[in-house]
Amino acid sequence: MNKLTLKYELDIDFNLVAITCPLKDYRLCYYINKVTGLDLHKIDDHEIWQDNQHSFYFGRYYYEDSNNEISYYLLNNKGLEGGVLIPEMKVTDFFLLIKNAIDDELLEWQIDQINNLKEVVVASEIDPHKLKSRENLVF
Repeated sequence: MNKLTLKYELDIDFNLVAITCPLKDYRLCYYINKVTGLDLHKIDDHEIWQDNQHSFYFGRYYYEDSNNEISYYLLNNKGLEGGVLIPEMKVTDFFLLIKNAIDDELLEWQIDQINNLKEVVVASEIDPHKLKSRENLVF
């Protein structure tokens, strides 16, 4: 009998901004909304399975810019009951995931606005293709 193997590639078509800051997710969300004009709001937590035995939940906020067809997600890197969304970036507290094409100038402006918040230690764009656990960012 022939064996059929399914191969697939993850759709990593988004920009990713790593944010380090000591704030709770709802406070950071408030400040990001205030300085960027976004309207991020809480949605269902992002669930991932580790070792096919235990699931971890990560806070998730969402905003859709329907005029430009851009979706924004603010994800907690630290799980509600433990666990880390992206283990190779343990010191990062949050990720701003931006789906669909975004203008480079707009992205730089948004990162600058986030970096200007006194509560934020650093915010910088990272390449999701270089992350070993990038599949945790696909939902």
